[in-house]
Amino acid sequence: MPNTDPDPQTVALPREAAVQLARKRFGFEDLRPGQLEAIDALMSGHDVLVVMPTGAGKSAIYQLAALLLPGPTVVVSPLIALQRDQVLALRESGAVSAAAANSTVRAKHRREALEDFEAGELELLFLAPEQLANPDTLQALTATNVSLLVVDEAHCISAWGHQFRPEYLRLGALADELGHPRVLALTATAAPPVRAEIVERLHKRDPVGAGPGL
Repeated sequence: MPNTDPDPQTVALPREAAVQLARKRFGFEDLRPGQLEAIDALMSGHDVLVVMPTGAGKSAIYQLAALLLPGPTVVVSPLIALQRDQVLALRESGAVSAAAANSTVRAKHRREALEDFEAGELELLFLAPEQLANPDTLQALTATNVSLLVVDEAHCISAWGHQFRPEYLRLGALADELGHPRVLALTATAAPPVRAEIVERLHKRDPVGAGPGL
C-alpha cells in the first residue's frame, strides 16, 4: 500500500502530522506524551529508547513513524504471537501494509514477504531474531533502503537481564549494514545499566529517551 499521506517535511510540526495520521489511519482520538516525544525525536533524526509499560501504546510509535518516514520499517521482536496479531490487525484495518517472517510462517510465505519488502510493497516487516542469521533475510534487508529499525523487547540484548537473547547481539551490526537507519528500541522496563547496554549494543547515535520509565 503506497504512502499517500503528506510528506512530513511539508508539515510544520511532526507531532501534528502524527496526530492527524493517528486519527485518520488508526482511529485514535489522541496520542500520549511519551508517544509524541518518541515520534518527535525520530522525525528529528535521533535514535530513540522508549521505556513504557506493557499496554501503553509502544507499537503505535513505530506504526506511525513507518508512515511518516520515507522508506520501509523493520521490526525485530521475539514475541511471535504479537507479530501475528499485529499483522492481522493492520491488514484488516488497512492502516499499514505489513507481513511477518518467523518460524511459524511457511517458507513460501516468508519468501513472498521478503520479496514484497524488497520490491517496496510493504511498510512494515516483522522479523523474529533468529531470522537475522538467514542469508535470504539479510539480502532483502540490505537491498532495501530501510528508514527505521525497531527493536522490540530491547532488554533482551542485555546480559544484565534474565531474558537475554544471543540473537539480539547481531542487531548493532545489522544497523551498520543497513547504513544506520533510525533505531527505535522499545521495552517495558529497563534499569540504568540495561539502558546503557541497549544504547551501546545497538550502536545508537545521538540517542534520546522517551516514556515515563525514563
